[in-house]
Amino acid sequence: MSTRALRSQNRFIFMLNTSISDTLTGCSVFYLGLFDVQEGYPSRNGTYYILPSFLGVNVLTFVFAQFDRFLAVCHPFFYKRYITRGVVIGVCALCWIYTYSILTVQSVVPVAFASQMNAFGVIVLQVIVAVKVLMTIKLYMITRYQLSREAPGSDKDSKKESLRIIVIVVICFLILWAPSFVNISVKYVTKNGLRFKNEATNLFAIMARFNALSTPALYIWGSPALRAAVWTSVWSKVFKRRKTRVESSHVKLRKEGERVLSIT
Repeated sequence: MSTRALRSQNRFIFMLNTSISDTLTGCSVFYLGLFDVQEGYPSRNGTYYILPSFLGVNVLTFVFAQFDRFLAVCHPFFYKRYITRGVVIGVCALCWIYTYSILTVQSVVPVAFASQMNAFGVIVLQVIVAVKVLMTIKLYMITRYQLSREAPGSDKDSKKESLRIIVIVVICFLILWAPSFVNISVKYVTKNGLRFKNEATNLFAIMARFNALSTPALYIWGSPALRAAVWTSVWSKVFKRRKTRVESSHVKLRKEGERVLSIT
């Protein structure tokens, strides 16, 4: 956020939104690990799906990010004219508002109706994931064809960077989420599937929450600009401060042999 060059690019605003939801998802793991939590209807020490919904915000944001890249590649004139930073920020806010508006409605309606809404939400999530995969494939094919026709330059490198990040993030998403999606579908369709004592022992949910760790790491790995900004804004200051402390903790001797006491 401290780098103006990154704030001016729409794709980094989407990255920031997913990183915020991923960070909150990581914080929610502490609650799930400390208490005997079982989300559902009825729930046990549940959070009314407040904590699991962070993952929903993540999925919605990434789908909109894919549409953003699709418009940027296929309709560049329309994209530059209408898809402004304000529009992107509004879309990111919409992901949060939509997710927690549905959650608010579920918390005030009768349990039977809330359970039906939850089942419908699971189906919608499956459809969103399918759209996400199809969009990734289509975007990859279109972008690869267009990049082969463009002359070398910074714009071409930026598009290649965006494409690489999206493809790798989607692949990791599918690897970590597929077992949970399959198990949920089996439970809703056949009433069988694997059932766990609580969220802390749910292996599939643990795999899905690892996505909150992998996504920001992949963003940093796949984007040299973001990696340089993180180093400049965070790690360079941390190492510089540590180096200063180490130097000040040693005893220094003056040329005349006078002993100087350590600062710390």
